[in-house]
Amino acid sequence: MAIQWFPGHMHLTRKAIAERIKDIDAVIELLDARLPGSSANPLLAELTGGRPSLKVLNKQDVADPALTAAWLAHYNGLPGTRAIGLDASVAAPARALIDACHALAPNRGGLAKPMRVLICGVPNVGKSTLINTLTGRKAAKTGDEAGITKAEQRITLADDFYLYDTPGMLWPRITVAQSGYFLAASGAVGRNAYDDEEVALELLAVLKRRYPALLEARFRLSGVAAMADEDLLAEVGRQRGALQGRGRVNLQKAAEIVMHEFRSATLGRITLETPEEFATWVVEADQREAERAAKKDARARERKGQRADVTPREPGPSS
Repeated sequence: MAIQWFPGHMHLTRKAIAERIKDIDAVIELLDARLPGSSANPLLAELTGGRPSLKVLNKQDVADPALTAAWLAHYNGLPGTRAIGLDASVAAPARALIDACHALAPNRGGLAKPMRVLICGVPNVGKSTLINTLTGRKAAKTGDEAGITKAEQRITLADDFYLYDTPGMLWPRITVAQSGYFLAASGAVGRNAYDDEEVALELLAVLKRRYPALLEARFRLSGVAAMADEDLLAEVGRQRGALQGRGRVNLQKAAEIVMHEFRSATLGRITLETPEEFATWVVEADQREAERAAKKDARARERKGQRADVTPREPGPSS
């Protein structure tokens, strides 16, 4: 199943970013620390035209700390990029963001040259909650679903620091299949764009490989690592009472339970991907896309050749 979600307001956001970026000094991209590669928007790199970038790994308190450190090292190793971790326990998040942006654009600052920063992220990554924390008031709507913010707004973090908030945006074609599943599991994708059961199975496949002890403790199971994904989903449903007639497990309800546990972080501190894994997935996706494009071109040439081979019919004698 290919998960894709790019509704109309995201088209408008793309246009707004392309227009706003002309006046922007740095870009903050808020990432989900549990899926730092999958929640990084490849479209944003195209739109922002090489502006200095601050990658903020949000929700680091619910992510695997060792893998968060690996992702921060990865992003800090990229040119023109800084990365920091953030969560609700950070005492002065506004100061952390301001200092990091000034390090990226040291020539901006002061009333004569105020810092102008664009903040972006996939839906439901916690951007609105962060902005409310930064401003100390409810400046942005929040909710546990994708697509809450629908319009750009300007927020003043300091007299010489302006933050432009944009609605959450994905990209028109998600080519890394794993990213589609992880984004859906995190709540970044609209509910009608994916199948709960299929996403839950993909999520469980990662969790039983990387965090079997967390699954066993949370759902009171044993031998999780050796279970088939479908059997594991059924056992989760059985343990939580997601049953229907004749003792059968309601797999839809079981899938909802699995995703709720992940989103609410009650399973424990989890990260779904490493930098190395994600890099491999991108290479594989690029190869598939190249093969797909080559086949499409071949079919187009074949159709063109067939049309060229059709000899025009000569008119017959008039009667």
